[in-house]
Amino acid sequence: MRGITRTTRLVCAVVVAAALLVGCGLSGDPKNGRGPLADMDMQGAAERADGMFYATVGEIKPEIEWVHYTTTTGSCDVTRYWTVMTVVSEQRRGNFLGVVERFWKASDYRIEMVNPSKDVPTIIATSPDGFGIQVKFGYKGQAFFEVTSPCVEKSKVAGPKRAANGRTYDGEIPTPNVRSGFWSAETPVPGSIPSP
Repeated sequence: MRGITRTTRLVCAVVVAAALLVGCGLSGDPKNGRGPLADMDMQGAAERADGMFYATVGEIKPEIEWVHYTTTTGSCDVTRYWTVMTVVSEQRRGNFLGVVERFWKASDYRIEMVNPSKDVPTIIATSPDGFGIQVKFGYKGQAFFEVTSPCVEKSKVAGPKRAANGRTYDGEIPTPNVRSGFWSAETPVPGSIPSP
């Protein structure tokens, strides 16, 4: 009986160790030289984050006005933030989020969470290469986008290369102040059922 128990424990230990080793090898850890991010540094990750955001807002029609907010860095990750200056009415937020969610799904992003909250509706997703992306509505119905990289090689990070398509603000960014005939309308889109 002791021999069977000892053999079972040994097999379990080998299986767990193998799973951990395989998991580490596929995680894209740049230090082990494997995975899609092996040669990416924080500047490259910031540029990838910018590209994810630009592709997303490029799908939103009619166009919305947005500005760069800030960039933060951790020990091996980088996060970019953007603020939407277009007023998106409560009646059109579901449509806005629906456009974003459909594009992310079409881009093979994994939808991690959809919060249909009336006050702070949010969608969080992960790209195939491990970047986290989210859109949420906050105070005064202002929409915010955020992209966070997985762990990459440490480096300096420059600001975004592309200029914002919205006006520039000195100091604090105000609440949304750009009216859109479509996004700011206080009626549901005719003939559609809003997405969460």
